[in-house]
Amino acid sequence: MKKKGHVLWNVLIVVTVIICLFAFVLHYKNWTKTDASGLKVLSGFYLQEVPFSALDSVDFVEKIPPMVRLNGFSAFDKEKGVFQDFKDSLTDKKVYVYVDNFENQKIKIVHHDSLKLFINLKDSTDTQQLFDLLSSKLSVEPN
Repeated sequence: MKKKGHVLWNVLIVVTVIICLFAFVLHYKNWTKTDASGLKVLSGFYLQEVPFSALDSVDFVEKIPPMVRLNGFSAFDKEKGVFQDFKDSLTDKKVYVYVDNFENQKIKIVHHDSLKLFINLKDSTDTQQLFDLLSSKLSVEPN
């Protein structure tokens, strides 16, 4: 009877560790996918889809502006989550942040007239390639 109690705790610990590792892998980096219609960014529980036809502007920025975190997290050189601009605190406009490396430049994407998304990838070369792709789609697609 005592042994079953120990087995239950061992199973519970193993399941907890597996869930934590799974959450870490999901949040470890930004998982991006582009197809003919747009860009999809997945980072853990956060998914953002940006159709190329809805792009308004794409720019490089050194820093993201000060914002209020609605939910998300910061760890080491990563920042992920849903934020709100200080100056937009009266509206309900959300800013999505998927930053894998604070040291590198970030891509600021404005889509659907006023929705903002800040993203960069762990490797600055990959970030540059994503910027080039989005810039080319912005110049081709009519607004």
